[in-house]
Amino acid sequence: MWSRVSILLLNLFFCAAASAQTASYPLRPVRIVVPFPAGGSVDAVARWVAQPMSETFKQPVVVENRAGAGGNVAADAVAKSAPDGYTLLITTPGLAIAPSIYRKLPFDPQSDFQPVSQLTATYLFLVVNPSVPANSVKELIALAKAQPGKLNYGSSGSGATIHMATELFKIKTGTDIVHVPYKGEAPAYTALLANEVQLAVGPVSGLLPFVKSGKLRALGVSSAHRASTMPDVPTIAEAGVPGYEFASWFGLFAPAGTPKEIVAKLNAEAVRIMGLAEIRDRLPAMGNEAVGSSVEQFTAKFHGEIAQYAQVVKQAGIPPAD
Repeated sequence: MWSRVSILLLNLFFCAAASAQTASYPLRPVRIVVPFPAGGSVDAVARWVAQPMSETFKQPVVVENRAGAGGNVAADAVAKSAPDGYTLLITTPGLAIAPSIYRKLPFDPQSDFQPVSQLTATYLFLVVNPSVPANSVKELIALAKAQPGKLNYGSSGSGATIHMATELFKIKTGTDIVHVPYKGEAPAYTALLANEVQLAVGPVSGLLPFVKSGKLRALGVSSAHRASTMPDVPTIAEAGVPGYEFASWFGLFAPAGTPKEIVAKLNAEAVRIMGLAEIRDRLPAMGNEAVGSSVEQFTAKFHGEIAQYAQVVKQAGIPPAD
């Protein structure tokens, strides 16, 4: 039989071994999973993060695209990965929205993930087709109230970030605007250009070319301050909807249970990367600004948004999906 001393020594050995492994992390390639196809803005940011991170860690940092089920395929894969810092997730607020719009999920966003850092904040613009007789947010609100249920807005799908942003706008303004979901941003914008829907809220990266060419009219930006790419466009709050603020984001997550030392190491590297001039200079063109928050800040934000989206879904009467 093992003596108490032998068991104690064995435990100390394993603890020391685990501590040494954590201190020398990473010892092999790190994988960053992105829940969207290659070529999109989240994929681009993930690759911008991966390259300098691999240089610091002196290990390959590989981006893996696992699209499907509104981001749930990738999130589930990461949630079920070993909590050792070798499998990470870069995603959007879709992860915080998921528990409110799906009847059942194979993971729990709040308990199965460790937020590491908010990487970016994303500008969203409220735009209308030029045929809409509204040149400001106030005029749009007046038009919607005069014709309840007559205006339509497009989104990239039920439960998507831009769906939530527009529903929050409706709640704040007391307007009745009909939601028309599409399978992605591109078909939603095509419908908007064709006047099948009259308005939309979306990232500046997809909308800016159409606004600059006059094919769409920008009325407001959803963030707390104006976008550097279009400084003449007021925030929705200053344009007539006090208290309205909706900033999307890209964030870095690890599986829950990842050692604190590894989380701290990943956070320090994420903050460093988002402070690099070449990264900060690239982001505005796609409607993003660099953030690089602490673990505590991002954890509080993420958990707070899970509750916030649940309230929006409830007030908007959005039915759950399977």
